[in-house]
Amino acid sequence: MNHYSPESFSPTQSVGFAINKARNVLINEMDAALKELDITSQHVGILLSMRRGVATTPFELSKLLGIDTGLMTRMLDKLEKKGLLERSRSIEDRRVVNLKLTKEGEAISGQLPGIVPMVLSRRLRKFTKTEFEELRRLLNKFLAD
Repeated sequence: MNHYSPESFSPTQSVGFAINKARNVLINEMDAALKELDITSQHVGILLSMRRGVATTPFELSKLLGIDTGLMTRMLDKLEKKGLLERSRSIEDRRVVNLKLTKEGEAISGQLPGIVPMVLSRRLRKFTKTEFEELRRLLNKFLAD
């Protein structure tokens, strides 16, 4: 089913516009909440994924978070420069780069579960539980191929 046509399309009324605007609002609020930790919302997924052992290589992180490898490399460079993670080559396969959080990276990533949910909950405060579940369901449906 086509929900848009060239005649009826209005960029500011499109789903893409609304999703992008919602993303920008969320990023701004998240970045403000993370300012004291000297990280950005882009770093949250990386740090939490590494902390939980879900991903330990740049490739795994790129795939999990849906971030292209070039951008992932730049973000990892920043986190490494801040002293939050270390890179090392795999002994078994020198092409593979392993990632490990430093003590400071562990400390900062340990604070994220106390910050991120508060920002998200504040943005979702007007939603009922049913509306929240429906939003998640619809976003997952939108993202599915």
